[in-house]
Amino acid sequence: MIRRAALFPPFPEEKAAKVLEKLMQALTEGRISLEQVARPSEERKNPPIMLGALVCTDKNGNEVNLVTNSGNARKLKIEAHKGAIRVHPRSSASDFTLVPSIVSPEEIESALAENDEKIHELTRKLKNEAHKGAIRGYPRSSASNELKQLCAASLEKVHALYQFHCIDGKVHSLKEICAAYNRGKLPPTGTGDCCAPKLLDYAFSHDLHPISLAEMVLEKQSVRDCSPEVAGRKADGNERERRAESPTDARSESEVATGTPKQKTENGKMNDENFEAGKTSPLKNDFSHEKPNYSLFTNHYSLTSPCTERCGILLPAMLGLRILYRDEAICVVNKESGVLSVPGRGEDKQDCVESRFRRLFGEKVEIAQPAVHRLDMETSGVLILAFTKEAHRELNRQFEAKSVEKEYVALLDGVLPKKGIAPHGKMELFFRLDVENRPHQIWDAENGKSAVTEWHILGVERYHAPDGTVRPATRVLFLPHTGRTHQLRLASADGHGFGTPIIGDTLYGKCEKGERLCLHATKVTFTHPVTGERMTVESECEF
Repeated sequence: MIRRAALFPPFPEEKAAKVLEKLMQALTEGRISLEQVARPSEERKNPPIMLGALVCTDKNGNEVNLVTNSGNARKLKIEAHKGAIRVHPRSSASDFTLVPSIVSPEEIESALAENDEKIHELTRKLKNEAHKGAIRGYPRSSASNELKQLCAASLEKVHALYQFHCIDGKVHSLKEICAAYNRGKLPPTGTGDCCAPKLLDYAFSHDLHPISLAEMVLEKQSVRDCSPEVAGRKADGNERERRAESPTDARSESEVATGTPKQKTENGKMNDENFEAGKTSPLKNDFSHEKPNYSLFTNHYSLTSPCTERCGILLPAMLGLRILYRDEAICVVNKESGVLSVPGRGEDKQDCVESRFRRLFGEKVEIAQPAVHRLDMETSGVLILAFTKEAHRELNRQFEAKSVEKEYVALLDGVLPKKGIAPHGKMELFFRLDVENRPHQIWDAENGKSAVTEWHILGVERYHAPDGTVRPATRVLFLPHTGRTHQLRLASADGHGFGTPIIGDTLYGKCEKGERLCLHATKVTFTHPVTGERMTVESECEF
């Protein structure tokens, strides 16, 4: 099975899937409706819809069911006359807590008001010109540039409204999160309006601990059978593999992010007409108080993972970890550069992948030191952790037996081919700890430990430094055959190796302001400790 870098559901889905089943039943019976709370977009007539559920526990161990819908133009609303649904989050008798948008439609409307009229005017003007055949597509004119600038300014105002409560108790702005997780770039429109961030923000701001999360697309085609009688079953291996290799299931990421609503008429044809914004306010034609004469929902529906393009920015910041794969035995994460794998000495070095893992999953983590292997603090990439003692023991055995295959990508500060270094090869070096200059390692042919490294030169490229300068660099694929401390950093920097340090190496090279160590664990292949299946988990590097 190959598991690539798309986001994996961060929590088990079964309990939350059952909550979604109940929510859908309430929608079909008219006990809950979707209400239009913001004016429809002129540019986006038929926005897609997704539903999400998050099962949490409170301080007393009581389960609380949070539900929401994607976007902020519509919201779930309880129809009081249909009755029997209580919403107090602390009530043991409650069925649902309806979670609102992080930013209200009124706040967004106010932020957009200054430029809104001019944007619509320019949009109509450019469309009319295109329709008349004066141009093909939108013109690269002053009007087009003005429209682009106004849209960017409006987006910045909207993004400034978003604040997210995180699992560590801190509140971070969208701008802060994008600086750390999106290279400082503005995020896509709608970031923060998917179900998962809404639900998690509400949970963390109300001192609730998440235990199950599920999101569903309102459509007929099913990725997984989640009818009541099988909602608790695991997906079979082939299905999980197919879903892992094609997480968008032949749809664009934006479609998977929020889902595409589809309705089924009595003759079986799909009918999206009633979903056109502006025709219903509130959406009584969508979820009427009387039972509809078509099957709006069925017991078979699709679950989807959090989207990469929006939730991929937010969830790692909110949860503290980017999860690439997870089941009851193991969890594989994408470790950030600058974060320790395991706790260090001193109070200031307790924040690490292991502590974040235990904080996120609580008592499900059976062992005190769940990390199966380590990455240097400055190195990013694939890291395996275990929930159970048995899984940890078996994976440790695989590492000791050298049956785990690892791949790294590094960007070296120079041009290796000019030094006469072959396009590919294998080296054996011998290093030991420099006891007078910890944690540095030094060459010692007599007492050093053997470090065997295979390499493949991927190419020479231009490296753009944070200070704006540009210099040549060599991208190298490393395949370590041993697991020595700083093995790849030494293979690069030491004179017995390439004599060319990795860019951003604080120990064996230099690290300019704003730089990071350009070393990333891109792939790990191992045998699952329970199923015996050979697995490969991949993560693309960010440099």
